[in-house]
Amino acid sequence: MTELNSAKEQILAASKANNESQQLIDRRLSARELMEKLRLPRMERFDFRTWPLIADRPLKWIESDASLVEKPAADDEVIKVAQLGQTLLHVNLPQKLQDQGVILTDIFTAAREYPELFNKYFMTAINPEENLLTAYHLAYLNAGLFLYIPKNVEIEKPIEAEIIQDSTQDEPLISHILVIADRGSRIKFIQHLTTVGDHENTANMMIELMAQENSEIDFSSLDEFGPHTHTYFKRRADIGKEAHVEWAVGLMNDGNTVGDMDSELLGDGGYANSKMIAVTTRNQEVGVNNRVTNHGKHTTGLINQRGVILEKSELIFNGIGQIIHGAHGAKADQQNRVLIMSDQARGDANPILLIDENDVEAGHAASVGPVDQQQMYYLMSRGIPRAQAERMVIRGFLGAVLSAIPAADVRNKLITILERKLADGQQYE
Repeated sequence: MTELNSAKEQILAASKANNESQQLIDRRLSARELMEKLRLPRMERFDFRTWPLIADRPLKWIESDASLVEKPAADDEVIKVAQLGQTLLHVNLPQKLQDQGVILTDIFTAAREYPELFNKYFMTAINPEENLLTAYHLAYLNAGLFLYIPKNVEIEKPIEAEIIQDSTQDEPLISHILVIADRGSRIKFIQHLTTVGDHENTANMMIELMAQENSEIDFSSLDEFGPHTHTYFKRRADIGKEAHVEWAVGLMNDGNTVGDMDSELLGDGGYANSKMIAVTTRNQEVGVNNRVTNHGKHTTGLINQRGVILEKSELIFNGIGQIIHGAHGAKADQQNRVLIMSDQARGDANPILLIDENDVEAGHAASVGPVDQQQMYYLMSRGIPRAQAERMVIRGFLGAVLSAIPAADVRNKLITILERKLADGQQYE
């Protein structure tokens, strides 16, 4: 038996053990075949080809120890879901929302119990044929969440998702979050990524946002994976007519990270605003493509990225704004700014505009440079210790993005995580 056939036999057995549909099994097997033909994605000015982003592990089902994480206080009004590794710890969805048709569950339960919705949308924004890591994701998917908001349902309180990588075990986390906002619906979703344990593991994390006509999705992600995790992420929104998507990302992982943010403005009048802050420390390497593509007329695509580089780390921001032919009246604007805090650090901010239409508005701004020594001198001359002065300068630099995050709870959580990351970085300088 060839290596490919052996791998497919193993996937088939594991999928059947998980009570998966024949349609999902067939898609997994096709994805495993694609892995033989596809290559790793490429990123401008950032090389991650030697990273261990594909685990030499079969698809298998592992139960995690729930006692590894603190159980949250019971609150019937909080909309919350938590997943430790492959184990769904709890789902709290108020009965009122259930009665309105809201669905919040793990990805495999959704595939079994809501096959019509799942099969219609799962891995349609992100295509497994895009690259080796998207094919790997589908073939070896082992965790994830599913959220459906029916037509005209508006949820004021944020939906909170705790995604905890179980690195007490030698097992990759290959997770998919699928959010479907039907026409006229409104939701806020906050994802928090953390790690327990010290095993070296891969995390392959994908998100699909399906924003139907006149819907709104505010999606926030607070990323705090541990130092022994190599992360690949891909987050894409398909945005319909007059739909609105806000991304707010705090990229504070301690391990090497590469990923893509992507907003596809498919319908006329759609809006996307992609905001990110990132801080790198020690010998960390981080590369991000942040893309907004205007397909529809009178669409608006905005990118605002700010990064801080400490010690010997590396951070690359590529901002990509593309306006497709026929997208009359479209607007694409981006800002990519990087602050370098060490002469041993490396960073870059690359704005890329791809314009194929005349009647549009497009702009970009980019800067890469060291901390302003005059600012530092002024603060230190007032008796402020250097480490504290650095943090003040950094907070001021990131403030333009932080203040643009509309949800105060997300903003405050992000500031807390930022302080932890900065203190950790300065400790080793």
